[in-house]
Amino acid sequence: MTGGDDPGDGRPALPFFTFTDFPPPSTTVQVEFGACSKRGRKQQVNSDHFLIIRMGRSQETVMTSLPPNVVPNRFDEYGYAMIVADGLGDAASGEDASRLALTTLMQLVLYFGKWNVRVDDEIAQDIMARVERFYRHVDVAVSHRPTEGHELSLQTTMTAAFGSGHDLFFAHVGHSRAYLFREGQLMQLTHDHTLDWRRKAPLPVAPLVDVNAAARDLKHVLTDTIGMGGAVGPAIDIERFQLDDEDVVLVCTNGLTDAVEADVLAEVLGSNESPHSQSRILVDLAMAQGGEDDATALVARYHIPK
Repeated sequence: MTGGDDPGDGRPALPFFTFTDFPPPSTTVQVEFGACSKRGRKQQVNSDHFLIIRMGRSQETVMTSLPPNVVPNRFDEYGYAMIVADGLGDAASGEDASRLALTTLMQLVLYFGKWNVRVDDEIAQDIMARVERFYRHVDVAVSHRPTEGHELSLQTTMTAAFGSGHDLFFAHVGHSRAYLFREGQLMQLTHDHTLDWRRKAPLPVAPLVDVNAAARDLKHVLTDTIGMGGAVGPAIDIERFQLDDEDVVLVCTNGLTDAVEADVLAEVLGSNESPHSQSRILVDLAMAQGGEDDATALVARYHIPK
């Protein structure tokens, strides 16, 4: 019985409840993705790894006695994530570290993720707390992985942008970056965990982690990494913000940002090229500037109905 109407009398059945905010944004937001990663000219292997995933919840009506259109045949809603990791140290240990970080994170998501795709303030806090726990577990996994004769322990950066509907979160350790391009303006969402940034910040300088003996300047001396070990572990930056229609998000490694200036990033992200083409153009620009380091660019363009 629905809404007092007998489904057998020919009139449409009405639900007991009506929802003014339905369908939720998790069903209507569409995202285009692009990704490109290339080995640096002076690197033996590409120590960058990346992952783009779509997480979904669905309902499918298999059989029912209800009248047509009372329940949908199928209902789907989605969340999305982009993650990049830049392994540090020599080629073998760097590649091992970034690969281990991403595979461990993915296993945690599969085993312990709640697949929250409808986000309110309470759920947002749960998502942020859960992500911090995941990052801590990844740090422990990388820290305790045997190095098999490598001089340095396994260490990597890891930066992720993830969310659903209007909500986007980022989680960050290291000097990979996340950017937001909106209405012609490029905004850097993350700050680098480097000695250079710490010197500019009105905060005490954290103990340094010597992860790159070939660092050219203070921008390449990291203060926090996945795998740094210690009693406390790395600082993990986690934030939440709201997306607008046609926002573009870039997640990338420092092999890109060391070689390509911010105004050029903005020009490419503001172009009419597809995210796939934009990611390739950005990495090719980094390679054209010398391309000493591995460079990875992940681009997402969000389409949010009004």
